[in-house]
Amino acid sequence: MKQAENIKLLAFDVDGTLTPGFLVMGASGENSKLFHVRDGLGLSLAHRMGYITGFITGRRSQIVEARGNELQVDFILMGVTDKVKAMESLLKKYGLSWEQAAYMGDDLNDLPLLERAGFSACPRDGVKEARKAADFVSRCRGGEGAAREFIEKVIKAQHRWKEAVDSYHKVQEIRQ
Repeated sequence: MKQAENIKLLAFDVDGTLTPGFLVMGASGENSKLFHVRDGLGLSLAHRMGYITGFITGRRSQIVEARGNELQVDFILMGVTDKVKAMESLLKKYGLSWEQAAYMGDDLNDLPLLERAGFSACPRDGVKEARKAADFVSRCRGGEGAAREFIEKVIKAQHRWKEAVDSYHKVQEIRQ
């Protein structure tokens, strides 16, 4: 069975994983997306703890780019048709192995990466095939804290949760 203990890179699909999967479209294209603040804090926490974080998504979106920049993720790969090839490029760039990569996705186009990643996850409302392929299925739906739960699962599996929580106490001490 795949494990979370060796994970150093956390990658996420966007629509249906970091969002509830709704596309709000206007005459000029995409107008908005909904992101959960806890997923955002989870991504920021993972980044703070030294994990490489980012998005691998099939759609192109200025909104996704803005959210990724706001969260200071390490990579934002959009318009991706072959997610395995995209991950292989990331692994090469960061000098990592498949066993060190985690991925969360929710739909059929995520299956090859869910099956190949060292540790994979799916939101509770992902398609049946994605839930079956994932090593971990969140209790939360996409865009409602699923990414946060996955990030916590990885950090706790590496026995670093206390360190993660304590890192916020240190920030408060510095600000005072």
